Amino acid sequence: MSDIRVPIGEVALSTASVYPERTPDAFELAARLGYDGVEIMVGQDPVSQDVEVLQRLRDHYQIPVLAIHAPCLLVTQRVWGRDPWVKLRRAREAAERLGARTVVVHPPFRWQRDYAKEFEKGLARMRDETDVVFAVENMFPLRARGNEVVPYAPDWNPVDYDFPDVTLDLSHTAVSGSDAMEMATKLGDRLAHLHLADGLGTTNKDEHLVPGRGTQPCAPMLERLAGSGYRGLIVLEINTRRAASRTERIEDLTEALAFARHHFAASSTAS
Repeated sequence: MSDIRVPIGEVALSTASVYPERTPDAFELAARLGYDGVEIMVGQDPVSQDVEVLQRLRDHYQIPVLAIHAPCLLVTQRVWGRDPWVKLRRAREAAERLGARTVVVHPPFRWQRDYAKEFEKGLARMRDETDVVFAVENMFPLRARGNEVVPYAPDWNPVDYDFPDVTLDLSHTAVSGSDAMEMATKLGDRLAHLHLADGLGTTNKDEHLVPGRGTQPCAPMLERLAGSGYRGLIVLEINTRRAASRTERIEDLTEALAFARHHFAASSTAS
């Protein structure tokens, strides 16, 4: 007799994956290609910042918003104001209104001294106010002339810190030269969110390749998570900006989804 465990793992499309197309295009493509939902990368596209418009897109395409990526990038420093705590509160409010269960957040930049000093305690307070999960993402150091510069505080790597929920990004593990499988082992149940992408480990280059086109253990990671009963999201966050046409972009998004579906398979154990 066998006991079959079927992981829930929904596969979402990051709206960043369709750039230079816009947020509405991500909803349309996610619905057309069969993704389970979208992760909103809150950025300079005004639609990504407007919860009411996002609600209309969600309802029109019948595609749920499963996660919100807070505006933590250098290019989004002025999106939703300059106060990082305001950004996180607005991301949480957007998640609550849209029915998303996760907010992805980066570690603070080193120059955000007050924010960095209070980051762990502040996130803990915010967790007590909501059912939304705040998943801190692994980033990477920068390297130049043999030196390593870490632009994040307390570190680029959240694994060894007291964050109960972490986003593991496999393009970022490529840049940092990390062992992604070892990181997943250390995280255990704290691995709440997966950014699925690939990379070749090119110095200082965050490539976000289609899974299977780089050196990262994308397939083993998915198979491992499936076997462990992972219940977090799998988000395709790939770079299609160099696609020669919309057709080529759609082919990349289709290939990425097929890869995730294929390798995130049910795990069975004999009993």
